[in-house]
Amino acid sequence: MDTKELLKKVRKIEIKTKRLSNHIFSGEYHSSFKGRGMTFSEVRQYQYGDDIRNIDWNVTARYNEAHVKVFEEERELTMVLMVDISGSEGFGSKSQFKKDIVTEIAATMAFSATQNNDKIGLILFSDNVELYIPPKKGRSHVLRIIRELIEFEPKSQKTDVAQALKFLSGTQKKKAIVFMISDFMSENYEQTLKIASKKHDLTGVRVYDIREEKIPNLGMVTMLDAETGKTQLVDTGSKTVRMNYEKHYQERVNYFKDTFRKSGAGIVHTRVDENYVTKLLGYFKSR
Repeated sequence: MDTKELLKKVRKIEIKTKRLSNHIFSGEYHSSFKGRGMTFSEVRQYQYGDDIRNIDWNVTARYNEAHVKVFEEERELTMVLMVDISGSEGFGSKSQFKKDIVTEIAATMAFSATQNNDKIGLILFSDNVELYIPPKKGRSHVLRIIRELIEFEPKSQKTDVAQALKFLSGTQKKKAIVFMISDFMSENYEQTLKIASKKHDLTGVRVYDIREEKIPNLGMVTMLDAETGKTQLVDTGSKTVRMNYEKHYQERVNYFKDTFRKSGAGIVHTRVDENYVTKLLGYFKSR
């Protein structure tokens, strides 16, 4: 992709996702994710209804009039976007690939964090961490993140959620808001998720395509596994083959749901052809 085309794509995503974050998500994001605590702001005269526990007795004695301490939420947070860039993210049976929706969701969350003056970091992963951008503030930083989401080419096509979570725990020492965006076609990440979710406010956003849930009856079909690169002749006309596929797929989905819930992490499911805005807003409100 040449520079002109890349900048055009970045701008298109910025316009769409920034509008969403400004008008829809910023308030929900602010109320869903709390700051680290309350910090002293100022002292003012006591007003009817103020909590008497906040009276500053030293100032009150000096002015012979009741004054209270005013506190405000210490807002600055750090958001880390963990984005799956393995081969399966290139799948899409309709107008968009999973990768396109993943990029939009990540960009929307990044702009929502920017609206609240929070830092944003990025982890791109396959079966290893392919790119790490440490958390920083600002529009130019967010645009760099979007550029990487659009054009980064992974060295591996496989997925390993556990490796990505280990990296998160090793690099992010302070508590962060973490959005892990993936199809979660991985396994054996229960223990690493448990460790990461104890320290961080972690949410798994599962992006999937309708054609991944069930195989239609199309007779003999050559199928490519995007993560291994292997092709295989599959008899989709066989009811047993279709049932085994659906069973295997559902086992992975159930593992994701059960593992995240047991660890106390949040869950969002959004299909490529669904409105991810509605799904994310519903999740924020449920918090």
